[in-house]
Amino acid sequence: MVILGIDPGLATVGYGVISAAGGDFRALEYGAVITKPHTLLERRIARIYDEVSAILKRHKPDVVAIEELFFNKNVKTAIDVAQCRGAILLAAEKCGVPIYEYTPLQIKQNLVGYGRAEKGQVMYMTKLLLHLDEVPKPDDTADALAIAICHANFVSHNYGWS
Repeated sequence: MVILGIDPGLATVGYGVISAAGGDFRALEYGAVITKPHTLLERRIARIYDEVSAILKRHKPDVVAIEELFFNKNVKTAIDVAQCRGAILLAAEKCGVPIYEYTPLQIKQNLVGYGRAEKGQVMYMTKLLLHLDEVPKPDDTADALAIAICHANFVSHNYGWS
């Protein structure tokens, strides 16, 4: 199974493409789509849509796993991120790729075994499970890989490996 994990954002969209088979995970590609501040919002959204569409076309993943939107206090930021997230969902839909959503709590629980785990613990497990030499940067990229692993574990736990 090939999974595209996405950590949505406005300035930085982390992405990670992994293959998962029988509990073995391998990173195929990972990185971040960066948009420049002080650029019109619609241009930033268009760039995110175009870049995610290109990743989808390049890897033809079986699914997209994306983090659910979580915001604490800044409603303006949440609205901007929600619009970017919509562009990502649209790109996946246009490419015919099913979408699965996970909360930060679910991702932490899945990778570390504790829903209130520290970010460093999640990053360490991501590095370990993907057999990487170091934790991918920026953090959004590592988070995207963790989201992809979370989905792979969800499928394995609920449906078994095919």
